Amino acid sequence: MKPRLDYTKTAPGALKGMLELEKYVHGSGLERSLYELVKIRASQINGCAYCLDMHTKDARKAGESEQRIYALSAWRETPFYTERERAALDWTEALTLISEDEVSDSLYKATLEHLNEEEIVALTMAIIAINGWNRLAISFRTPPGSYEPR
Repeated sequence: MKPRLDYTKTAPGALKGMLELEKYVHGSGLERSLYELVKIRASQINGCAYCLDMHTKDARKAGESEQRIYALSAWRETPFYTERERAALDWTEALTLISEDEVSDSLYKATLEHLNEEEIVALTMAIIAINGWNRLAISFRTPPGSYEPR
């Protein structure tokens, strides 16, 4: 698969905006492990090979277990995730698939049992960010495999 364009060079202002959103999320207080799980799960749903490659590497470097990374697409059927992580993953799936169904009051209430309102906003911004990155990488065919964690 050949890349269509390098959006980082074509539209540096757009990249700057995305990086500002990332800066907010990173400073929000959400645990890095939680954020990495969210990025991987949204990227699985969206089928973004570049982001899956990147975020699984980042998660491993940050200490995430192979078992939890491999089982993430079946998180509901495993005991490997905390209740807080489960709430975040459920919220992630609902927002990533928002065109298929509403984000229900019951889901919001269930999420609020494990994250406070400020954390839900931060999580929502994190989900918006990764879905945006997925759409950039997929649309412009960013080739997977070359990313190396810092």
